[in-house]
Amino acid sequence: MLSVLGQPRRACDGLTRREILRAGALSLFGATLLPAAAPAAHSSGKARSVILLDLFGGPSHIDTFDLKPAAPPEVRGEFKPIASSLTGLQVCEHMPKLARWMHRVSLIRTVSHVYNSHNPYAVMTGFTGGNDREDYFARPSNHPSMGSVCQYFGVGRQRGLPGYVVLPAFPGYSQGLRRAGPYGGYLGNQYDPLFSTCEVQLPRAQTSDYDPTLVPVGDPTLPAPSPGITADALDRRRTLLEQIDAQAALASSSRGARLMTTRQRQAFELLLSPAARRAFDLSKEPPGVRDRYGRDVFGQSVLLARRLVEAGVTFVTVHTEAKGAGHWDTHENNFGMLRQYLLPFLDRALTALLEELDGRGLLSTTLVMVTGDMGRTPRVNAKAGRDHWPKCGFCLFAGGGTREGFVLGSTDKQAAYPTDRPVSPGDLISTVYHLLGVDHDRTVPDQLGRPIAISQGGQPVHEVLA
Repeated sequence: MLSVLGQPRRACDGLTRREILRAGALSLFGATLLPAAAPAAHSSGKARSVILLDLFGGPSHIDTFDLKPAAPPEVRGEFKPIASSLTGLQVCEHMPKLARWMHRVSLIRTVSHVYNSHNPYAVMTGFTGGNDREDYFARPSNHPSMGSVCQYFGVGRQRGLPGYVVLPAFPGYSQGLRRAGPYGGYLGNQYDPLFSTCEVQLPRAQTSDYDPTLVPVGDPTLPAPSPGITADALDRRRTLLEQIDAQAALASSSRGARLMTTRQRQAFELLLSPAARRAFDLSKEPPGVRDRYGRDVFGQSVLLARRLVEAGVTFVTVHTEAKGAGHWDTHENNFGMLRQYLLPFLDRALTALLEELDGRGLLSTTLVMVTGDMGRTPRVNAKAGRDHWPKCGFCLFAGGGTREGFVLGSTDKQAAYPTDRPVSPGDLISTVYHLLGVDHDRTVPDQLGRPIAISQGGQPVHEVLA
């Protein structure tokens, strides 16, 4: 904690230097705009922005995009397949809108790895060698996320906007912990994302983790500054940054204090940025558009992701985690959770996103990626749930230089294992780097200066590239 010595003198606008320095708490949100970048290691890729829809908890592949209607009842489950717009491909009956979009997307049905954890570590970094004993919580020694690597290499810099945003809050926020995955790791916290904040409300008190009627509601917003200093107050104090410069000499000259002052400045720049404030303002959207995405926290997060990439943000992750029914970890009541909330959300919000990006001329340069921690067990358990199954899952790509109307990979009769073309999380993030124009074979230095491959040994999935 920073201690400010001396009497708390007032600045010309009524703020004490104690209040100014206290606002450095914003750095906890990773509110950096333009951190120093490494030498350019990218060219012009087909994608200018990425929206990653991370289905936290592990979506059931066998109940969404790889149904097995001929399997025994305890495997095939309760849902029936319906035809899609892509000849020969069937999807779940509870995704009728997405069914009409399948001729425009690439579907990978054979994502396979061994990292059996709900941390989005593998999804966001490509690293699958972690374990919960060491990697349950975020640490400075973690591998950096895709968004952090993009910031490190200076991809898509846009003044006045963060380069990398995570919505609706940091992974683990609903449980009071910070999960590994989205951070800068050994690259440094200057490459952390901006985490929005969200006051999630449930319709009533939660008594079960598997009640699909407990729909989480709330709007993701810009992180608030420290208590007593509102964004509106900062907007009225246009000379605040100059005051910080003047007051910085009064603080300690230690390296830590200098870093804090730099990050304070970047945080204030974000809060004072009209572009950032505009992009985060969901009230600018017509009510009908907000309804189209869904008024739950995830629908509004997907809508905000569209606003952010439209404004110029390079990398946006929507991490679908909240209290109530806000997760895909369906150990119990799998079919009720999917039927009543999770699949309608995905069907509604993802379709709205794709249609709006397409209609605004942004889909060709925006890569949309939908995946999760893992798949679910082929066999339904005694509580009508499906358990963890990292050996098989799915990933959906749309736009940003990917093929349209393509399916990669097949699984066995129970959707338990790939029968051809297994794809690793490293392969997925390597594909993202390739489409952004980042050389997937590049390395970055860890804490000891050792070169670490950004793709964790993965290779681009060339079959899905246009």
